[in-house]
Amino acid sequence: MLYPELFKQLEAVRWNMDTDIPWDKFDASRLTEDQARTIKMNAITEWSALPATEMFLRDNRDDSDFSAFMSVWFFEEQKHSLVLMEYLRRFRPDLVPTEQELHEVRFDFDPAPALETLMLHFCGEIRLNHWYRRASEWHTEPVIKAIYETLARDEARHGGAYLRYMKRAMQKFGDEAKAAFAKVGVLMASARRTAQALHPTNLHVNAKLFPRDTIQSRLPDPEWLEKWLDTQIQFDAVWENKVVERILHNMSLLMDRSFASVQELNRFRKEMAARVAAATGVVVPLASS
Repeated sequence: MLYPELFKQLEAVRWNMDTDIPWDKFDASRLTEDQARTIKMNAITEWSALPATEMFLRDNRDDSDFSAFMSVWFFEEQKHSLVLMEYLRRFRPDLVPTEQELHEVRFDFDPAPALETLMLHFCGEIRLNHWYRRASEWHTEPVIKAIYETLARDEARHGGAYLRYMKRAMQKFGDEAKAAFAKVGVLMASARRTAQALHPTNLHVNAKLFPRDTIQSRLPDPEWLEKWLDTQIQFDAVWENKVVERILHNMSLLMDRSFASVQELNRFRKEMAARVAAATGVVVPLASS
């Protein structure tokens, strides 16, 4: 089991909201209205760990090890929402999310293949780590800068934990896991070819609720994410390339094969899909041609 070791590792570096956040360094003159409003949107977005955890537990009922790890992931992700709300409670109480605004992002996700979902969230942690690092640079108020730095480190650790479960899945499922991870890896490393930000909170997950079936679509300001990325934290091509490089680097380590580009990963995906089809007689859907 991975859960006992991961619990111990994450417990050892867990930060304390009262003593590890420099609340006394708050400088009201360095917090703009736009910055304060983005903190509210991030707080609500982080609350979506609740429906994500419900999805993980439902779709991994046969995996008690991973399900137990969800207790750690869920705690730390909800803590992210809580620390952002605590910041607003202390310094901008008019912007604290209401319970209804938080509850709005709790809805059922359609069932999906567990291996693909695991890879999706692994890539999501990489992307969020980079988003929060950039957010910390964009913010000018010292306390929120420190908070985003703290959250970014957590997201990186979560990505590392997911990677451990991906390695275990490859030992258990072989080419099936490789095909699933490569398929989603190609999708998540191809953000420059899409009109939307490729993160789990911005993907459609409930056909019956479409188009209000993404986390972002259910925020008080559904257009917030694109503005935050494009004009506020300015998550440009340089930063997007950092995300792609991390995905390709980790896929190279995972598959013991070098992927210098998304195109090389895509060729590997086709190879794995063909091997799974040959072995099982089941054709694996292609993410792209």
